[in-house]
Amino acid sequence: MSVDGELNVGRILLAAALALGFAAAGPLWSEPEQGLQTQSPPLLLANPWYQTRVMADPILDQVLLFYLSEAWQGSSDIGEVLDTASRVLPDDEHSWTREWQRTAERLRARAMTCEQAGHPFSAGQAYLRAATYYRASLHRYPTPSDQAVKDMAALEVASFTKAIRLLGIPAQPVRIPYEGTTLPGYFFRSPVARGKAPVLIVHQGRDAWAEDCLYLAQEAMRRGYHALLFDGPGMGQTIRLQGLAFRPDWEKVITPVVDYAVKTPGVDPKRIALMGISMGGALAPRAASFEKRLKLLIANPGVFEWSRIYTSFVAEGNPEIAELPAKDPERFNALMAQAAQASPLLKWGLADSMWRHGVPTPAELFLDMKRYTNRGYAGRIVARTLVIDGEAEEFGQAKELYAALTCPKDYLLFTAEEAAPLHVQVGALAVSSQRIFDWIDENI
Repeated sequence: MSVDGELNVGRILLAAALALGFAAAGPLWSEPEQGLQTQSPPLLLANPWYQTRVMADPILDQVLLFYLSEAWQGSSDIGEVLDTASRVLPDDEHSWTREWQRTAERLRARAMTCEQAGHPFSAGQAYLRAATYYRASLHRYPTPSDQAVKDMAALEVASFTKAIRLLGIPAQPVRIPYEGTTLPGYFFRSPVARGKAPVLIVHQGRDAWAEDCLYLAQEAMRRGYHALLFDGPGMGQTIRLQGLAFRPDWEKVITPVVDYAVKTPGVDPKRIALMGISMGGALAPRAASFEKRLKLLIANPGVFEWSRIYTSFVAEGNPEIAELPAKDPERFNALMAQAAQASPLLKWGLADSMWRHGVPTPAELFLDMKRYTNRGYAGRIVARTLVIDGEAEEFGQAKELYAALTCPKDYLLFTAEEAAPLHVQVGALAVSSQRIFDWIDENI
């Protein structure tokens, strides 16, 4: 292969970097596979509202929208988010982290001042937003195994924990026993529940933390059921403070979480719902194929084979290169290294994903992805399942998952008309919560 050819490979692999990056929102459009009628087509708009164009980096522009969206749950403020983004320098790989950390520390200092002055509610609000900005600062950290990552993660946890206490949110941090260690989470007890009540268990996917799901816990409590948010291996606190990487056999994660939930006073063991978000839409169905105590399962979005979300970007450009991880891993690693030198996005995406999956090379990462599938498992699920899709969903395979299910099932499509077509309904948490929780209410 010529040098020019290898540079073309770099451009192909840059598309793969988009999949390795943040699955938050935005137009990473690709055509459905030839002959595949079960995948929802992407929605193309001339001037989509969700392209803010504040950030030069298209992935970070999507991330920005995610944190703007958190204003709905009081975890961010629009001015603070946009001001922080405006200070990020596109050619400085440390600038994103530095500016978000600066904002987080300013809010944490304000929170401490308010707390000392006897204004606990104001302090709690500031701590809550500081926690969000610490999470944002860690989103694009160039070397994720640095001690600084652990330090900021600890500040995020401390800020969020302070916030829920000072705001009077009926929640407490918990540690869920798991294979000789524990998984971090928060149990939210509904103040309006009477007797034993349902519990909604929620986990995110590749990039978001349990704390990002605060709005789901609040919606559950208002409706009279409890919520358990947690970070599994590869996620949030767990990867940063404990070094636990993703695993495909997610039932080994969910079963201890369900064990913990059913032992919690006030939880009805016959009314347990599990929601997996983003990559969690691939992990949760796999777990539900083994964990039969679940009454409801929500996959947002439905994902049949997570690996294809990675590999299809490469395969579309050059099927031969897509086969290299298995056939010639050294060649594949060399090509990825060359491409990463030309693309900071790819350089970060590879390092971040290899860290999360506990593998040392790009070839091993792509091979590891093949283990994240619901093929052969989806048909074993017995819980009533809600499969969520969006008209502009680019990281899901909702109709494929739905078709593979043999359990009672429902399909929920979010549309552009309701301003909620994006991956995990970024920017539309109000309508997302209403439609999803209406389904839970009707079936729990």
